[in-house]
Amino acid sequence: MRTLGIIQARMGSTRLPGKVLRRLGDRTVLERVVRAARASGAVTDLVVATSTAPEDDAVVAECARIGVPCERGPLDDVLGRFLRVLDTRDSEAVLRFTADCPLLDPGLIAQVTAAFAALPEVDYLSTSIARTLPRGLDVEIVRPGVLRALDPLATDYHRTHVTSYIYTHPELFRVAGLTLQPDLSHLRLTLDTAEDWRLISEIVAQLGDEPVPLRTLAGWLAQRPQLGRLNAHVRQKELSKA
Repeated sequence: MRTLGIIQARMGSTRLPGKVLRRLGDRTVLERVVRAARASGAVTDLVVATSTAPEDDAVVAECARIGVPCERGPLDDVLGRFLRVLDTRDSEAVLRFTADCPLLDPGLIAQVTAAFAALPEVDYLSTSIARTLPRGLDVEIVRPGVLRALDPLATDYHRTHVTSYIYTHPELFRVAGLTLQPDLSHLRLTLDTAEDWRLISEIVAQLGDEPVPLRTLAGWLAQRPQLGRLNAHVRQKELSKA
């Protein structure tokens, strides 16, 4: 299966501006996402989709530095950016990544991609339908034709979240969820706030630059409950407001 990975990235963030280019150890947050996606062995091709806003010139420069292709499109129409990437590359499946998840587990990416390949009747597969993974570790994969079908259907925040129209309209699409145990959904490992940054910085400082399997990371955090409390109070924005 030819799988295209697309990482959506932009400098603008209401709660933590410029987060995608913050440095964690010797690498930027975006570079860590690129490395995890490639380390999975699941992506045939990988592209960063950023905006044409002047502030995102820095994202383009970082892509050139770390050697990953970059495509630009509308700032507030992320789905439109994905469709521009699809117009330039052949694929049978699309893995969607966001550049604010620097602790992605390559093994999970590979596992979800393999499950999707074994389910040709499924349009969209995600680990977040019934969430058991920490926020920031979820994986989702979709048929490129389904993304194209969204163009005339998705409006407003559905164009920002790219795939939300699919899983909120299961009557139109063949949606499947992959649930993994144990339930680690109490952990928050995405980067959206200063508290998230404190936790992730500490993890990288202690565990290093290379991607860490979730089981290893969860076990390490279980022995340090004070770290998990750093961002335990942070609430994820509602879908319509994010």
